[in-house]
Amino acid sequence: MFYAVFHLIFFIIAKVFFRVKVIGHSNIPKKGGVIIASNHVSYLDPPFVGCVISRRVNYMARDDLFRNPVFAWILRKWKSFPVKRGTGDRGAIKEAVRRLKKGEPMLLFPEGTRSRDGRLREGKAGVGIIVALSGVKVVPAYIKGSEEVLPRDSKRLRFKKVIVSFGKPIDFTGMIEENRGNKDLYSDISKRIMERIAELKEELL
Repeated sequence: MFYAVFHLIFFIIAKVFFRVKVIGHSNIPKKGGVIIASNHVSYLDPPFVGCVISRRVNYMARDDLFRNPVFAWILRKWKSFPVKRGTGDRGAIKEAVRRLKKGEPMLLFPEGTRSRDGRLREGKAGVGIIVALSGVKVVPAYIKGSEEVLPRDSKRLRFKKVIVSFGKPIDFTGMIEENRGNKDLYSDISKRIMERIAELKEELL
């Protein structure tokens, strides 16, 4: 109930105040585990991307955000779980794989952190590990405009238009089977995802 109510509220706000436009929503599978892999330019990326997806999406969030008990409760109700960034958090990876294998969708940011200048950064191997262990498809996504809504060092929202574009699902099954034991498999998966996100960016220019 909590998720449904706040999902609707965020969606209405996104539509009314930020004129959010969605491209390729039909590319998101209606059931089964799937990773939505998006670029990352703003703190507002998770709610903007999540609110335009009709399914209940799972999120990874920085572990320090869970230090406040009230905020931690809200995050968990919003289907988020903590991850220690920059540590190769095995517990978080295990939890992500578990949820995906249960048939739940998950939003991940392959770059690991926000881009300071809006340019796409190199993807981290972590997303490749999760893809390889879960075996689910990946829907690439590109969000445009959220960095203008809340600039990196600003505390004020600006009413700018936001676009969220979803690409066709990528199936890595063949690549995983052919490259088991290859130490570059995880980084290669991440690289392929970022290449597709870059293509979505080009389509919006």
